[in-house]
Amino acid sequence: LKDIEFIRSYYYNKLEVTRFDSNVGKYVGYTEFGVKQAEYFNNNPSYIASEAAQKEAVCLNNIGID
Repeated sequence: LKDIEFIRSYYYNKLEVTRFDSNVGKYVGYTEFGVKQAEYFNNNPSYIASEAAQKEAVCLNNIGID
């Protein structure tokens, strides 16, 4: 499970705005709006915990498929 990476990206108009990366453990913004959004998400522990739990919920349950 440690070699698996969970990434959730948010796009607007085909441009990546914000991304959560399980290896980094926080959101990263790629645009001016995305930086503000990432700052908001990173300051809310429930968002971080929810995304971190998705690695186990999604990746661990589907690892046998591939």
